Amino acid sequence: MTNNNNMSRRDFLKIASIGGAGVVVGSTGLGTSLLAINHFGKDNKHTKHKVNFYGKYQSGIISDVQKHVYFVVLELHSTEVNEVKEMFKQWTAHSIKLMNGDLIAPLTNNTMLPTIDTGEAKGLDAARLTLTYGVSPTFFDKLKITEKRPKDLKDLPHFPKDQLDDKFTGGDIVIQACSDDPQVNFHAIRNLIRASSGIVTMKWAQTGFNSFEEKDGKVQTPRNLFSFKDGTGNPKAHEQDALDQYIFSNSGWEKNGSYLVVRKIQMHLETWDRTALEDQEATFGRHRDSGAPLGKKNEFDTVNIEEKDKEGNYVIPEDSHVHLAKKAKTKMLRRSFSYTNGVNEQTGAFDAGLIFVSYQKSPEQFTRIQNMLGRIDRMNEYITHRGSGVFLVFPGIKEGGYIGETLFNSI
Repeated sequence: MTNNNNMSRRDFLKIASIGGAGVVVGSTGLGTSLLAINHFGKDNKHTKHKVNFYGKYQSGIISDVQKHVYFVVLELHSTEVNEVKEMFKQWTAHSIKLMNGDLIAPLTNNTMLPTIDTGEAKGLDAARLTLTYGVSPTFFDKLKITEKRPKDLKDLPHFPKDQLDDKFTGGDIVIQACSDDPQVNFHAIRNLIRASSGIVTMKWAQTGFNSFEEKDGKVQTPRNLFSFKDGTGNPKAHEQDALDQYIFSNSGWEKNGSYLVVRKIQMHLETWDRTALEDQEATFGRHRDSGAPLGKKNEFDTVNIEEKDKEGNYVIPEDSHVHLAKKAKTKMLRRSFSYTNGVNEQTGAFDAGLIFVSYQKSPEQFTRIQNMLGRIDRMNEYITHRGSGVFLVFPGIKEGGYIGETLFNSI
């Protein structure tokens, strides 16, 4: 009896895949209708804990940082521009629903079919979900549209102390899902990839987390696993001049897009934990408790790398992380998250670190800072760069438009 039931289900699915009952079951995802692709929906202003999908910039760049991230890099297996364009349209329709706190489709009444939405976010709110999409240099190669690749979008050079693992390097497409609920993030990524089965596969993924202290009613800068504040020097969302100068492109089809650099950084916690507090602070160039530059009291006090003490020594050491980064004379927006993956089987130590994510107007800004850090940054004793990637994050989406529209319209 069981075998006969199973056979009938398989037969039904075969019929459905041919076009029965108006259902499409194929390489582009289970149960996706053309109506869903062509009607993108609207931001629901009444959704609890909602971040808008539409806007001048994509969400997840200058949006308030959330507590959790699901960062995934995908490999593209299609060489057809139109097929990939339809995938981004489909992702647009799904993203709006996900960021509205909705399922991508209601539960089907036909129990002989898989559900379109996997369902694990049922009953959860939007949790400030943001979804951010970008593409790498190889994306343009695979689609044979290299003439549309901006000149700034090229692979990062090899940096001193890099020990990159191919498993966590490269890739064609990036999706960054951030929210205050890790299950909301996972649900979003799971359903987006499921909807594009056969066109993309996962190359690597990493979850991460942040926690925030609240002081005087304000959320404070998050701390990394070395206990130091991470992101103090970021341009603020209201500082439009700084955003225009350092973060967002202002020309071409990529106008209002940004370049994302990701680095998977292993942190050697056991070595760090044996280091005296004085040396820890000299490594960063900041006080651990307050986040203030050495010699100052408050986190946001001006960093003066030329200041010296009575003995003529730099107050912020020349080989400290802050001193060297400041000498590069550029800025970027850091949106990093800590991660823990259990135990390193080879060493028995914590497998933990930082998913370093930065946004900048050009990858050259990151390269300039990283080259300045070079081999003399004190931080190098405590970290190892294991993964790397550079992506152009598409401009924001106008209502009625779709992710990557300015690129595809230019082809």
